[in-house]
Amino acid sequence: MLRGVDTTMSNPQDAVTSTTREVRPYRIGEVADRVGVTARTIRYYEELGLLGRSTERTKGSHRLYSEADVARLQELIRLRDLLGLSLEELVSLAEAEEARAALRNQWAGTTSDRERLRIVEAAIPLVEQQLELVRKRQAAVTEFADELDEKLERLHQRQAELTS
Repeated sequence: MLRGVDTTMSNPQDAVTSTTREVRPYRIGEVADRVGVTARTIRYYEELGLLGRSTERTKGSHRLYSEADVARLQELIRLRDLLGLSLEELVSLAEAEEARAALRNQWAGTTSDRERLRIVEAAIPLVEQQLELVRKRQAAVTEFADELDEKLERLHQRQAELTS
């Protein structure tokens, strides 16, 4: 689905006159319910700069979030839970991803090989930084799995001793 455009056609005649779906903003409680976190978590993520800056709204007005904000929050929560990231690590990962997104925009805006080489060279350390973080987490999970394997083996040995 294209963002904000309904590309599904329930009626073949609609193929000629596809309509734009209404894209409405979500209030913080709705976002919290959809993503499965508290409103306080969302506010805190805003304070850390992980979501849109809270300064974008006027004092006393409701926080409103787009579908893109919801998707970003879902991705942040997925990364946090999947990799067991600290908030500092999550901020670092998100900053690297934002920098890569900016580089992708620069890439799309140029056809110069020289400029594209500069963009690629700038992207490499960002991906290396992200990959290092993922590999550290991967190593920690592997170590934990190895410990559990050893415990399970000892338990099977005790079980065998007690049943013989």
